[in-house]
Amino acid sequence: MKKIILLFAIAMFSGSIYAQVDVITKHNGEIVKGKVIRVDEYVVVYKYDGEDAENSIGKYAIEKIVYGKSGRVEEVTEKIVVNGENDWDKVIILEDKSYIAGLKKVGEIKGKTAFINMHTGNTGDSKADKKLKMEAAKLGCPFVFMTADKDINESGANGVSFGAVQAIRKGIAYKY
Repeated sequence: MKKIILLFAIAMFSGSIYAQVDVITKHNGEIVKGKVIRVDEYVVVYKYDGEDAENSIGKYAIEKIVYGKSGRVEEVTEKIVVNGENDWDKVIILEDKSYIAGLKKVGEIKGKTAFINMHTGNTGDSKADKKLKMEAAKLGCPFVFMTADKDINESGANGVSFGAVQAIRKGIAYKY
């Protein structure tokens, strides 16, 4: 009788451990099983099942989290679908490296404006950002990690000035 009770207790204990595993579903279909430690504004910190090291993944890569202990489902982000250059306005520019964790690098891209007379920094920046997003959209990538952001005036010096100024943006395109 004691053996039956012991086996029952072990089965219940191991079942309750398994039920407490959180499941992170990524937009690319990958499943991560472990324990969610915290959900920050742009990043989810977790530990793999059976490990102690903390890992992080950007929220943009995550579709949902199913919490094992409660069964609650948290929808994290909607998948952004970019089918070509016309979807450039869906592309998101990311400026913090932690936001790209869990995304796949596609390639380096650049967006720049022509030299324009009397243009202010904001006008050139917006045009360069649009061109950068269009380049990412051509590759089917919904994300760009910004790596360089500068203005070059007609003398070739960096900085904003009135006269001929060219805005240049460089980044790395990412997808799910």
